[in-house]
Amino acid sequence: MNLVKNEKLENNSHELQFSIDAEAFNAAIAKVFKRDARKYNIPGFRKGKAPRHMIEKMFGKDVFYYDAINDLFPEAYEAAVAESGIEPVDRPEADIVSVSTEDGVVLKAVVTVKPEMKVGEYKGLKAVKKVHTVDDAEINAEIDRMRDRNARMLTREGKAENGDITDIDFEGFVDGVAFEGGKGEHFSLTLGSGQFIPGFEDQIVGHEAGEEFDVNVTFPEQYQAEELAGKAATFKVKLHEAKMKELPEADDEFAKDVSEYDTIDELKASIRKEIEDRSEQSAQLDVENALVDQIVATLEGDIPACMIENRVNEMVNDFAYRLQSQGLRLEDYVKYMGDDMAKFREGFKEQAEKQVKIRLALEAVAKAEGIEVSDDDFSAEVKRIADAYKMEEEKVRSIVPEAEVKKDLAVNKAIDFIKANAVITEEKDEKAE
Repeated sequence: MNLVKNEKLENNSHELQFSIDAEAFNAAIAKVFKRDARKYNIPGFRKGKAPRHMIEKMFGKDVFYYDAINDLFPEAYEAAVAESGIEPVDRPEADIVSVSTEDGVVLKAVVTVKPEMKVGEYKGLKAVKKVHTVDDAEINAEIDRMRDRNARMLTREGKAENGDITDIDFEGFVDGVAFEGGKGEHFSLTLGSGQFIPGFEDQIVGHEAGEEFDVNVTFPEQYQAEELAGKAATFKVKLHEAKMKELPEADDEFAKDVSEYDTIDELKASIRKEIEDRSEQSAQLDVENALVDQIVATLEGDIPACMIENRVNEMVNDFAYRLQSQGLRLEDYVKYMGDDMAKFREGFKEQAEKQVKIRLALEAVAKAEGIEVSDDDFSAEVKRIADAYKMEEEKVRSIVPEAEVKKDLAVNKAIDFIKANAVITEEKDEKAE
């Protein structure tokens, strides 16, 4: 590959012209012929056995040119990009300038490149860091959640109470007529959960297993099923069973059962530390976001629409992947939500634009400060990824693109630089006061 032309155009576009020599072009043609000869029927020859010159005579001398160019283009284009020093942000529009087996090929690629962006002042910015003081109530609340997760389920003897998990049959009627979707058998309902319409669960409280009784309620005016909205209904209910939770005592034995600690005090101390660590991480993130938002507000430059569109694509694909892991297709999800794909994608656009602006702003800071990422920095990141995913470091190196990882690390260093040069004041959060 030889870079022939490197020209900056308007609207963040760039034109590259680059050549592929005749030797490489002819080798690619021979390879395409060998691969695709069976596609061509030539009278007098078995399929795939016709000589190349016969196929070219019947279908044209250039019959294999375009497939050969397609095979050569990706590597040649990447080499031209590397030599030119541009940073494309979209796929190129490619065209053939000239082609012959004697002189080789000259190709043209017009591509959108990352814009030159400027930011305003990024030193001496101000932000407030919320300091959260962990109180005993938070720790006890977490202990209570642990007790709840480790509770024993016992059959309720006597009348059902709020918090009980009941097994019920029910059928609903409006004006004496059963309505669609109003029937269930052996339905598990936690009393007090608010799972059913207001008043339903309250009227099960006080009944015993085996009882059959009526529950009288009125559907909310804004109920999702319009034909039932605001209407009075009677449900015929049978209570099969009610179970209650028996919570374990919050003592040393409990701590041993649910954790690595021997005493409840040690468990509480670990919970306090976990909450403090989460609060500190959250506070630091809030500070970073506040500082970055100030810099983004000063961002100057034209951002190509394709950068935002590409980010939307990434976010939609990530959402689809997570749905797929749950056994759902994106198309079905969008349909269930009553949207079309265009409207669904539009929902990502604002966040995508913000993320693109943040990235460009931080890259501008990194460039202005000459922030560099060393090979040692990259090695440390490889080790971090390897440890996190329990992989061999060499395997990680073979998977992650070094150039992209270094760009990410430069952005992280830019954030650290901004924080180090900011004026950050601490303030106790309202709960702590």
